[in-house]
Amino acid sequence: MAYGPVESGTVCPATGMDTGLPPDPSHGVFEQITAVADAVLYEGYLLYPYRRSSAKNRVRWQFGVLFPRQWVEADGPVVPGVSGSADSWYQRTECLLRVRRPGATVRVRLRHLQTQRKQVEEAGPDGGHRPVASLRTDDGTVHLTFDEAVPRETEIVVPLDDLLRGESTVPVEAAAGEEIEPLPGRAGRVVRRREDVRASVTLTAERLTDDVFRLRVRTANAVDGLEPRAPRDEALRRALIATHTLIGGDGVEFVSLIDPPAELADQTRACRNEFTFPVLADEPPAGPVVLSAPIILPDHPQVAPESPGDLHDAAEIDEILTLRTMLLTDEEKREARATDPRAAAILDRVDTMPPEIFARLHGAVRSLTPVPAAPVPESAASVTAAPAATSSVPAVPAATASAAPVPASTASVTAAPAATTSVTAPSTPANAPSTTPAPAPSPPVAASASERPVWWQEGADDGLSPTTETVVVDGVPVGGGSRVRLRPRRSADAQDMFLAGRTAEVAAVFHDVDGSVHLAVTLDDDPASELHTWYGRFLYFRPDELEPLELATSRDEPSQPAPAAASARHTTTDSETHRSGGR
Repeated sequence: MAYGPVESGTVCPATGMDTGLPPDPSHGVFEQITAVADAVLYEGYLLYPYRRSSAKNRVRWQFGVLFPRQWVEADGPVVPGVSGSADSWYQRTECLLRVRRPGATVRVRLRHLQTQRKQVEEAGPDGGHRPVASLRTDDGTVHLTFDEAVPRETEIVVPLDDLLRGESTVPVEAAAGEEIEPLPGRAGRVVRRREDVRASVTLTAERLTDDVFRLRVRTANAVDGLEPRAPRDEALRRALIATHTLIGGDGVEFVSLIDPPAELADQTRACRNEFTFPVLADEPPAGPVVLSAPIILPDHPQVAPESPGDLHDAAEIDEILTLRTMLLTDEEKREARATDPRAAAILDRVDTMPPEIFARLHGAVRSLTPVPAAPVPESAASVTAAPAATSSVPAVPAATASAAPVPASTASVTAAPAATTSVTAPSTPANAPSTTPAPAPSPPVAASASERPVWWQEGADDGLSPTTETVVVDGVPVGGGSRVRLRPRRSADAQDMFLAGRTAEVAAVFHDVDGSVHLAVTLDDDPASELHTWYGRFLYFRPDELEPLELATSRDEPSQPAPAAASARHTTTDSETHRSGGR
């Protein structure tokens, strides 16, 4: 890979070049998150059933594609947005970092794919070659013409102080190339060709407070001369594909844009990210690495440890894809193996997967936490720890003791010294009426969702009616037909955060198998809301993520917050249900 001149900073291959700068701890962390970064790099590269003939593998390269500007803007400027599936010629990442010591440095690793045309050519009688779609050699192996991709990485290291004095622009180039592979028996050859891809990475930094800075990384396709009306396949050969960046440094710590600290909320909202979105990529707590990807991820994304390898479709379930791949016919598997080496590797892994590895794909529970033991009431503990001298007091039966705790005043008498015990010990016969007032009965406890039969037992759904049930939110019963405003929690995923402040109508109240309550809603300004209601496709939010609104006379009239039935905001727990008989 070739590199052009550097205006400021140091550019080096990702494998490492001596930059003359102090060792950077984020460099090692970059390697630790390679599994997640590779999942982004190859997402959608080749989809099940991994055959060239499959329709879904004829339209490829959907994420993080940076085309030449003159091609992608042939019909007008691109519209900035966070979606990495939209065609663009650049990506812009903005994130916040704290400086932990003087002399901090910033490290950026640009990663992308460069397309490579794999053309199968058949040998002719005159010694020449002609391109063909497929060719079977004498050993029975089929070779198919198909587009492959080569991973590319460039690493840039810049002192933060340099970025504060001015921007740093680094030209990056993935050179053109050609490799020829002869086929057995002189049947022909496979020619792999790559065209030159050029780009630039520009880094800038802005001081916000004494120790907080905004870092901007802008990656742009710098290819010039492509015909604006060229076919998409031709434009892809000059594009950066699955483009994403790893951002780290020495002496810096990055701030979550999804769940920022309260004192940096305004600065976080001011960050502009276009065609990519940055998240904390290292293990919690927050450390020195950010992954800015064209696919929206949560902070600290991880590849499931049960997954034995990449299937290039992270939105699908490994077990399902593995089962489907097992069921491919021999002919389908031959075509998949001939399509791409990565498809062949998937088939090899599936065909030789041990039963114990496959069993791990069935599922795992990670959200359960141990239930803490119930604390022993202080009064009960004092009864148990009473001295031997108190044995003259008649013992309380165990069943009674567990049903009604001993009041604190009684406990103190029971634990008194022996002299006091002789005074308080009863001198009347056992059958004499007691002069000690009986303790007040405990108030009745309302039945909770946890007291219903568990979800797999008969009768667990009795009495539940999602369309007529209500749940109390801010003291207001909310159920089917209620108007609400969406207030996602700060810990919600990014797609929920995009809906913050939007108004919606509640369709139903649902109870999860673990006792949680979720409200199904449709957005007021969604033109397909009626269609979503018809076939039951909803957005789901917890009660504490909704603000009740008074019904408006029309959808064009703004809704007002509903008057609360209680002065204090009601807090709904996971196990509360608050059912009523109607709306």
